Amino acid sequence: MSGRRVVITGIGVVAPGGVGAKAFWDLLTAGRTATRTISLFNPEGFRSRIAAECDFDPAAEGLTPQEIRRMDRAAQFGVVSAREAFADSGLEFGDVDPARVGVSLGSAVGCTTGLEDEYIVLSDGGRKWNVDWRYGVPHLYGYMVPSTLACEVAWACQAEGPVSLISTGCTAGLDSMGYGFQLIREGSADVVLAGATDAPISPITSACFDAIKATSPNNDDPEHASRPFDRNRNGFVLGEGSAVMVLEERDAAVKRGAHIYAEIAGFASRSNAFHMTGLKPDGREMAEAIEVAMRQARVVPDDIDYINAHGSGTRQNDRHETAAFKRSLGDRAYRVPVSSIKSMIGHSLGAIGSIEVAACALALEHQVVPPTANLHTPDPECDLDYVPLTARQVRMDRVLSVGSGFGGFQSAMVLAR
Repeated sequence: MSGRRVVITGIGVVAPGGVGAKAFWDLLTAGRTATRTISLFNPEGFRSRIAAECDFDPAAEGLTPQEIRRMDRAAQFGVVSAREAFADSGLEFGDVDPARVGVSLGSAVGCTTGLEDEYIVLSDGGRKWNVDWRYGVPHLYGYMVPSTLACEVAWACQAEGPVSLISTGCTAGLDSMGYGFQLIREGSADVVLAGATDAPISPITSACFDAIKATSPNNDDPEHASRPFDRNRNGFVLGEGSAVMVLEERDAAVKRGAHIYAEIAGFASRSNAFHMTGLKPDGREMAEAIEVAMRQARVVPDDIDYINAHGSGTRQNDRHETAAFKRSLGDRAYRVPVSSIKSMIGHSLGAIGSIEVAACALALEHQVVPPTANLHTPDPECDLDYVPLTARQVRMDRVLSVGSGFGGFQSAMVLAR
C-alpha cells in the first residue's frame, strides 16, 4: 500500500428515531430508544413482534416518483444517506475526476423487502407453487442482484471509479468501510462513498430469526427489549437503516479546507472458521482483528479511549466480545468506556457496522460517548464499563469499533481524532 491517510469528511444517516446525522446523534446522546411494535407488516403470530423501524418518507427525502418505483427500500435508504454525506462533505460534482470516485457499499440481505413483496404478488399470496412472472414489476431483476444497491449510490453521486457491494453478514457495514479505506490507501481512488444499507424488517427475515430464537420476545415492552450486557437480556431487536460516509485522501481534504470528522487509522477482519452462528467464548478471532487494526493504526491499548461494541444483546455475543476486549487490551479493557448503540436503534444487520462508525466519528467530533440504554442489571460475566443509561463526556483521541457476524466474521476499525 502507498500508506496514504484516509479521513471522513461527510456523514449521512437514515436510522430509527430520525433521518439525518443530526437527528441520529440527538437520539443517541439523549439515550432514547426507537424500538416499537412492528408496523411495516402484520406481526401477529410471530414470536418476536418488535423492531426498530425508520420513519422514512422517500418523497419527503427528495426521491422522485420514478426513483421510488424503481428502488427497494434499502436502496432508497442508501441513496438518501449518500446524498446527505456528499452534501455534508462540501464536495461539488466536477471537483474530483469521476473515475477517481468509488463506492463501497455493504448489505447483509439486499433487497429483501422488494423481493418478498413481489413473491406475494407473483405467487398469489403463496397459494401458487409456480409463480406467474407476468405480474412482476419491471425492476424485479434489480431486486435479485445485490450490486444494484451500490449502482444506485454510484449513479446518485456520479462515481465512475471502483464500485463494489460487500456482503459479509452483520460485519458488512464495517467491512465496506474497510474496503473503501483500502481503495484510497492503495491509490485506486481519491474519494469513496462508503457505508451500508439494509431494510430487513419483513415476514421472511422475522421468521428466520424466530426459528433460531435470536430475537427478543419482549413484545409487551418493546422500548426496553434491547438490553446488551444486561443479565435479563433475551435476544436482539431487529432494526433497519443506512449510513454512508465520504472518505477522502487526507492531504486533498486539508488542501480544500474540508471539515474532517475523523481519520480511519486501521482496519482488520478475521473469521473463526467454527460455526455459522456459534461463537467461542474466548473471543480469540475478534481479539486478533483488534490487535491487527491497532498495529496498523500504530496505537497501543492505552491509546484507546472508547469502544463501540457490537453489543447485540445475546448472552453468547456479549460474553464473546467482553473476552475479546480483555484479551486484546489487557488491563486497559477495565478502564475504557464501552457502549452499544443497538440498545437504542436495534440491529440493522449489514447496515449497523457503518451506522456505528458514523456514531464513532460523531463521538470524536463532540467528545461524548453514547450510552448503553436499558442496562439496569449488569451481567456479572460482563464486568467492564458499559456506560449505562446516560451519555458521558469523555476526552477521546482514538476509538475502536467492532463487529461480529454470522459465518464467524469478526472485524475491527480504529478511528482517530
